[in-house]
Amino acid sequence: MQIIPAKTPKFIKSLFPNLIWSIESTQKEIYLTFDDGPTPEITDWVLNTLAEYDAKATFFCIGNNIEKHPDIFLRIIADGHSIGNHTFSHLKGWKQKTKTYIEDVEKTNQLINSKVENHPSVGQNLFRPPYGKFKVKQSKKLQKLGYKIILWDVLSYDWDKTVSEDACLNNVITATKKGSIIVFHDSLKASKNLRYVLPKVLAYFSEQGFKFRTLD
Repeated sequence: MQIIPAKTPKFIKSLFPNLIWSIESTQKEIYLTFDDGPTPEITDWVLNTLAEYDAKATFFCIGNNIEKHPDIFLRIIADGHSIGNHTFSHLKGWKQKTKTYIEDVEKTNQLINSKVENHPSVGQNLFRPPYGKFKVKQSKKLQKLGYKIILWDVLSYDWDKTVSEDACLNNVITATKKGSIIVFHDSLKASKNLRYVLPKVLAYFSEQGFKFRTLD
């Protein structure tokens, strides 16, 4: 069995205490998140699978994909899930000037608001940086603009072709606890592992009495 570091180390969290890594909770609840969609080949399947377990999640959408697939984007909201901002162009923050990066994020924010008219399911300016990396200056600027920066404490590695389906599943299950934020991807690259892992994660934690909540 492959062992991958699914759980974010405490020392990394301590370096960035103003970012949201997990949700403090004494209840049996966890937070599924999906990055990079909406993607026609996989997002509808994700939504159907979540519905089977009455599970809610948060989708960190790329602005360019929202423009290309508005119907799927609107279905995410109609199904009761929350929306977050994942930049317009999936930018690598550490390779961009802060002004360029912020403009790209704001472009997506304006697009989201124009399509949903500030629907409450969208969340309050939730943002996740692509690759989980950006400059400190960029994060501070985004926080000043009112964004809640959401990272994670459990990373599924569903996109990594060197990680087997069983390893992906095992590591998510063993790393998750009350209040965990788990990262999946509704993308083609991640679809093979995701199609195997997501139903099993939903079944396992449902049997344990957990609820799947949206971030807001």
